[in-house]
Amino acid sequence: MSEHPPDLRPLPLPTPRSFRYEERDRVGIITLDRPDRFNALTFEVYRELCDFFAVIDRRSLDPEGARALVLRGEGKAFCSGGDVEDIIGHLFDRDMEGLLRFTRMTGELIHAMRECKLPIVASVKRVAAGAGAVMALASDLRVMGRKAFFAFLFPQVGLSGADMGAAWLLPRVVGLGHATEILMTGERVYAERCAQIGLCSALVDDEDPAAVDAAAFDRAKALADGPHFALRMTKTMLQRELDLDLRSAIEAEAQAQAICMEHPDFREANAAWRDKRAPRWK
Repeated sequence: MSEHPPDLRPLPLPTPRSFRYEERDRVGIITLDRPDRFNALTFEVYRELCDFFAVIDRRSLDPEGARALVLRGEGKAFCSGGDVEDIIGHLFDRDMEGLLRFTRMTGELIHAMRECKLPIVASVKRVAAGAGAVMALASDLRVMGRKAFFAFLFPQVGLSGADMGAAWLLPRVVGLGHATEILMTGERVYAERCAQIGLCSALVDDEDPAAVDAAAFDRAKALADGPHFALRMTKTMLQRELDLDLRSAIEAEAQAQAICMEHPDFREANAAWRDKRAPRWK
């Protein structure tokens, strides 16, 4: 009996219950929606976000789907981390197995964000603390308000500064020296310094917090309007090459580039250059 070919149709996008999602101009907007708690995370938000990123990655193959994502918080803040009442208090009642189930789930969220092939732009308003700081770190670009700050505050609550992949990601973004200071002290890192050390992609005047969201959307839309296949490949290679030696990385890039050269966008870019017009990406 012959096997049926695999179903490659994109998964239907579920309607989230613990946050909001909408698509506008090929940009998917994920909104953490607990403004009264500075968008603090609950067990449900963690789990649902993790599953959502995995599904939206599959949907990125849909010709009509989103081409870039914005991760934002409702109201004045981005995300203050795990909710003290809804999460932290309950952890004291768990044994080691139960604690590991939780810490592994939080790490799965960061892994899902890095594996998602759509570019993710974080809109960092005022507060990005704890798990919120790591979620912004795991995004590809970070647009910050001038009054915003990061706080990898885990040591200040008696926990390791290495949480949810922060000790793997942060040195790769800002260097080992800066990462060591940030993760060991748990002190706030304000927007101006974030820009100096490479933790911030763009600074925005934030007297009106909506200006930060608007700037993040504009950055995401510029990516969404660009060569989708090439950007997917770029993010994939950036992630994969972090653990490769130079020779292996060069070979991986050679193969990736050859694949891109077979894609219609490569020929379209050349035709657009000859015709002196904007490319019409596939």
